This record gives sequence, structure tokens and C-alpha cells, in this order.
Amino acid sequence: MTQGKKINVGIVGGAGYTAGELIRILRFHPQAELKYIQSGSNNGKPLFSIHTDLLGDTDMCFTDIDFADVDVVFLCSGHGKSVEFMNQTAIPDRVKIIDLSHDFRLNRAGNDFVYGLPELNRERIKVASRIANPGCFATAIQLALIPLASAGLLTDEVHINAITGSTGAGQAPTKTSHFSWRDNNLSVYKAFEHQHLGEICQSLGQAQPGFEKEVNFIPVRGNHTRGIFVTAYTRYEGTLADANKLFADFYASHPFVNMAPENPDMKQVVNTNKGLLFLEKHGNKLMIISCIDNLVKGASGQAIQNMNLMFGLDERCGLNLKAIGF
Repeated sequence: MTQGKKINVGIVGGAGYTAGELIRILRFHPQAELKYIQSGSNNGKPLFSIHTDLLGDTDMCFTDIDFADVDVVFLCSGHGKSVEFMNQTAIPDRVKIIDLSHDFRLNRAGNDFVYGLPELNRERIKVASRIANPGCFATAIQLALIPLASAGLLTDEVHINAITGSTGAGQAPTKTSHFSWRDNNLSVYKAFEHQHLGEICQSLGQAQPGFEKEVNFIPVRGNHTRGIFVTAYTRYEGTLADANKLFADFYASHPFVNMAPENPDMKQVVNTNKGLLFLEKHGNKLMIISCIDNLVKGASGQAIQNMNLMFGLDERCGLNLKAIGF
């Protein structure tokens, strides 16, 4: 990227939670400028008519897609829509694409998208023109397991319990995201068959070729709006000191992942692009706690981190966000 030149940004599918978070963060990104935000059902309306938290901050309106003056486009239209968009839209080769849906995360013939977990694929992201942004559960779980996999130390089944906020279900209201159902309530869903398992196992196999052990994942709906809290455990024969050194060394060059000195809580990451990890040893098992904000590190913040890498910026640019600790 030319020194001093800002990255011109477009957003497709601008009405949902991930688009709202992109707008919130990009408005204060020192090297990015929002050129258009598209929403098929809201064309011409001001952004604050949908993203009410933007009232008084911007007079921008939802507009049509225009590739003439953009360098990168974020796709936020939801699962299944991105494939349709890519197949039906003539996108100039110079325009980079970052997709926040599930559509391009899994390796298959003809898929030229790079899986956008910087802690795994940073060097590939830097030279990519198409990025598949990871899922929120997948991000938190992979941060917990990739150091072990990269050292060839995943030797047994992995057991995971992870709780997510209601924003993980998207903006469209459903029975299980309705306040009167969600408040003071917990429930398990998609046990052992959550859609993020595919990308999790794909990444573990990339980090540790030949890994084929079971990854047992129990997702839980929480009664909060945002944040993911993961507790995972697996067999580990080393000491706790060994494990802490392994994780600290692995993430030493990754600015958004931090080893917590004591058992963390989720509010320490809400509103930030951080991931916090904490380890405990119990007999021959290593327990790993991992927590992120599902809308930031688990979605829009990570997408901006990927944009920074693609355009040669410090990956922290525009992402120095304070947690909402109270």
C-alpha cells in the first residue's frame, strides 16, 4: 500500500451485527475510509436507522454496490449468500474480498480463499486476495488447541464446552434469541455436530498433519449478548510449566492473544479483538480456557486484522479497543 493512501472499503450486507461492528471500528481506523455500505432492503436509508448506535456519528446512507473506488469489500450477507454473490458479480481483480460467512472456510476444489486465522496463516494472509474469515466458536477453540497441535501434542480426544452470547445467532429475531426466552436461561444446541467443527478439524490437521482424534464439542446458548467462553481439555503428559511455555512461545509474535496470569472472565475481552488463554493441569489432562468477543475477534475485528495484513499494515491498526469490564 502506498504510504499515506487510505484503504477504500465497501461492505455488502450492511444491516447485520457483523457489518455494524465493522462500521463501528472502521470509522476510527486511521488508514481506512468507508466508501459504501450496501443493504438490499435498506437502500437510501441512513445507517443509524438500522444501526441506532451510530445516531449522531455519521450521516452515511445505505447505497448500491460500486467497485469503482474500493480496494477491499467485506461480505456480511450471511451463509449461502457469499457464494451466490461471488458467482453472480463481476468483481475487478484489484478488489480484495474478505468473507465473514461460512461459505469459503473449508478446502475444496476451486476454492481460492485463504482461511483467515492470523495465528495460523499470517504469512498466507499477507499475500492473499480472498480471505474466508473464521467462525466465532472456531476462532476461540482453535486459539486453545493450535499450540498443542503445532507441537504434535494432540494425542487423544479433545473435549470442549463453549458458551456464546445471543448475537452469535445473528440480528434476525428467533425463538432462541428472544429476550424473554434467553434471559436467565441456558441450553445446549447442535451437540457434537456444530458447523464450525469442520474448520476446526481442518486447521488442527494443518497444524498437526495426520491428526484424526475426536473433537467433542458441546455448544451452549448463554443469557448474555456477546462473548464466547471456552473450556477444553485433553490428555497431556507434560508439566503445567511446559504447557505455559509452549503457549507463551507460540503466541509471542501474535499481538492479540494473551496468556492470563489467573483464571480469566469473559468481560476482560468483550468489545476487543483480544483472546485470553489460561491453562490448568489436572492429573494427565490439560485444561485450556479461551475467551473472545464473538463479534470482534470472532468476526469483524478479525476481519479488519486480516485487512491490515493484506495491505501491509501493522495488524493492530485501528484495533486498540478497551474491554467493557463493568
